[in-house]
Amino acid sequence: AAEDHMLRCVGVEFTKQFIPISRGNALWTLTFTKDSVKDKTPVVLLHGFGGGVGLWAQNLEALAEHHPVYALDLLGFGQSSRPVFSTDPQEAETEFVESMEEWRAKVGLESMILLGHNLGGFLSVSYSIAYPGRVKRIILVEPWGFPEFQETLEADRPVPVWIKALGAMFSPFNPLAGLRLVGPLGPTLVQTMRPDFKKKFSSMFSDNTVSEYIYHLNVQSPSGETAFKSMTGSCGWAKRPMLQRLHQLPPDIPISIIYGSRSSIDSDSASAIQQERTDVDIITIRGAGHYVYADQPDDFNQKVLQMCEKVDVEKPRPGTLEQKEDITS
Repeated sequence: AAEDHMLRCVGVEFTKQFIPISRGNALWTLTFTKDSVKDKTPVVLLHGFGGGVGLWAQNLEALAEHHPVYALDLLGFGQSSRPVFSTDPQEAETEFVESMEEWRAKVGLESMILLGHNLGGFLSVSYSIAYPGRVKRIILVEPWGFPEFQETLEADRPVPVWIKALGAMFSPFNPLAGLRLVGPLGPTLVQTMRPDFKKKFSSMFSDNTVSEYIYHLNVQSPSGETAFKSMTGSCGWAKRPMLQRLHQLPPDIPISIIYGSRSSIDSDSASAIQQERTDVDIITIRGAGHYVYADQPDDFNQKVLQMCEKVDVEKPRPGTLEQKEDITS
């Protein structure tokens, strides 16, 4: 019901369904396929940690006017199945990637543009390394998990003692355990701790629709949340940083990276990627924070469509048959 409220302002037709994958799991999926754009390369939207398909509410209509669009809840998040993941970071990552490939096969997509925010960006590259023949372009939005842990950086930004104490106290628990701990006070806690979310969607909602949705996304069994914790080391750094494996990604898959000018996320990773690869675009959207797509949706949508249009005018890449490479190295 909370998701339906989030999507009630989307002005184009779409379908909602559970796409079955292995082990009795299913991925919740929104599908936008206008006849006029059915020949264009589909855009697949992958949300970030603690997110869901409803958070794309300000982007779906604009993107669907020009491309087929698929938005799915990642395994373990949103309305998708919430299985028990491996506690091994490498195996947990592989479980995410394999669920995405099973989903693609069931939906019947030959190739796609992957657009991932935060954790979704990390998984977009991991999937593309494993199945490069299925991806025509990667669009990373404020991606998580690329740089290696840097003790010198942490030393330059000392953490207050009280934060260290809280971190030590809650370290055995999942990141959002506190939200579940407060029970029915959860929605109020979200509104209090993150009042900015209401502002991000103020053009669509004047009530507490967004905070209610975020609460219900994250108050359920912490399946994907637990997997993310397994993949995360000290202070939120990835245990298996993606920059170490980027050389495994074929050089003919273009990458675009979007950051918000007001975000606290370090964009040095984008520069490192650009130094290693020739076909990399870095875009900064003014006035936007970490949730770029919600902070400045019009500008975001325009930039994304410009990147997507490049795909359908470029020559087909060689080796478009399904390929799977080892992502464990």
